[in-house]
Amino acid sequence: MATANDSVHGRIEQARGELTPMQMALGGVLVVALGFALLFVQDPMVHDSLHNFRHAAGVTCH
Repeated sequence: MATANDSVHGRIEQARGELTPMQMALGGVLVVALGFALLFVQDPMVHDSLHNFRHAAGVTCH
């Protein structure tokens, strides 16, 4: 699987060939749900835990 020309485009094309439409739809729903939670949840305790999660995931947010 890993080649010298491994790229995001190559991984997307591989996923299109291997995943069913239902799996892609469920993945999209998961991304939207997580995005909503990360962007719009503002309860201080939840916000702080999501902030720490973003840092643990390697997302630079400030």
